[in-house]
Amino acid sequence: MVVPWDGFPLAKLVELARPLSSAKFVEMHTFLEPDVAPGQRQFWYPWPYTEGLTLAEATNELAFLVTGAYGKPLPKSNGAPIRLAVPWKYGFKHVKSIQKITFTDKQPVSFWETIGKGEYGFWANVNPDVPHPRWSQATEERIGTGERIPTRLFNGYAEFVSDLYPDLSDRKLFV
Repeated sequence: MVVPWDGFPLAKLVELARPLSSAKFVEMHTFLEPDVAPGQRQFWYPWPYTEGLTLAEATNELAFLVTGAYGKPLPKSNGAPIRLAVPWKYGFKHVKSIQKITFTDKQPVSFWETIGKGEYGFWANVNPDVPHPRWSQATEERIGTGERIPTRLFNGYAEFVSDLYPDLSDRKLFV
């Protein structure tokens, strides 16, 4: 899905934060307010929603923090006041309603990794040659057309991000 997001490079926030040299990862958490978000009352999920990137991924020129869409401020339904966008990764990596950002030397354990480790690992990159445990990722549907087209490595951003993943043969980089 193509959305005209507005925002700023995540690298700028990293630069302003000046993380310690020991930091290797960025960990992001959503808000935790079960009275506002009734789904957060589901005790079987590990709320708040947590997601993470390597510091190299976070400072890539394509990673950005979203503050608006379609020329307007970001609505709550799209993750206001701020959400992450990393276009070469699966959408569930785009954590919404970010309330806390931490720089750490330990790889964060994400929400989906906690509830489905074999299906949604930390790396979660788009690779049509690595099937999801329950379906093929070789093709995708162009929304609104019903047309299936070949999935492109890293959602078509391989020339901008493949250097972040020197061992593309490692399956864990994609699941």
